[in-house]
Amino acid sequence: MEKKLHLLPYQVDEVVEMVEVVPKGIELIAAPEIWENSKGKGITVAILDTGCDVTHPDLSERIIGGRNFTRDDDGQPDVYIDYNGHGTHVAGTIAAIHNGTGVVGVAPEASLLILKVLDKSGSGQYDWIINGINYAVEQKVDIISMSLGGSVDVPELHQAIQNAITNQILVVCAAGNEGDGQSSSNEFAFPACYNEVISVGSINLQRSSSEFSNSNNEVDLVAPGEGILSTYLNGTYAKLSGTSMATPHVSGALALIKVNANRNFERNLTETELYAQLIKRTIPLGNSPKLEGNGLLYLTTEKYLSEVFNQELSAKALKI
Repeated sequence: MEKKLHLLPYQVDEVVEMVEVVPKGIELIAAPEIWENSKGKGITVAILDTGCDVTHPDLSERIIGGRNFTRDDDGQPDVYIDYNGHGTHVAGTIAAIHNGTGVVGVAPEASLLILKVLDKSGSGQYDWIINGINYAVEQKVDIISMSLGGSVDVPELHQAIQNAITNQILVVCAAGNEGDGQSSSNEFAFPACYNEVISVGSINLQRSSSEFSNSNNEVDLVAPGEGILSTYLNGTYAKLSGTSMATPHVSGALALIKVNANRNFERNLTETELYAQLIKRTIPLGNSPKLEGNGLLYLTTEKYLSEVFNQELSAKALKI
């Protein structure tokens, strides 16, 4: 296939040498509040991206392996170094370790399988992505995270994703960054607009929809995607913006949800059941469903709804 698939356009807001913080996006989805129950241990997330800085101190312990499907480094399959930064940033949001320094990911004990399907320029052939998905299925991963997209509907890509779903793998994709801020328009990116995948839109840290976030009827939910602090090249950290940054929040959250749900139900839930558990953990923000889907990912929805209910009761009491 000669058609190419690319990194969704994103913005590097800032690069810093050293930090020691729980990123605001992680706090916004309430991940730290459920870490006592689960940090994602035993779950493997395959990241299909530009590779990873495998020596980054916040990531090296979480990476269990990888494979290069691109022509970088002469196509050596065992060399999946990130020369771009995008894949390393995504990896940190999913599973940077919780050690009191640097940053921490949504699921800091999840395992990462690094599948390099985009080269140093952020471009990849559809064959590379398809092969990456098929490899993830062979490795029996739990979740596939793809912060990439293109404008072309390639049936073979769709088939690979359907095969992953059949194998009970959750597939999470960035909705795209071609939005105009208007819910009346539709912007589509593949594979995010395939019905089988979990399509993630972006909000800022003030819970407002990001103007760049694609709107369409396939958006499932939104997560923080502006000014997101995470791991970057050469052991550094950076703030990036895009639906690419929102997507790993959901991928990491699914690792936490899967551990808890399987434990509570005393069995392995299906992909469909885990999707339902994810959507249960969203709160509406008042935007069109084409922009926000089911709402903002919020891992302690029950606590949030209880607080809202109590506030409403207090307001009524004051009126009496």
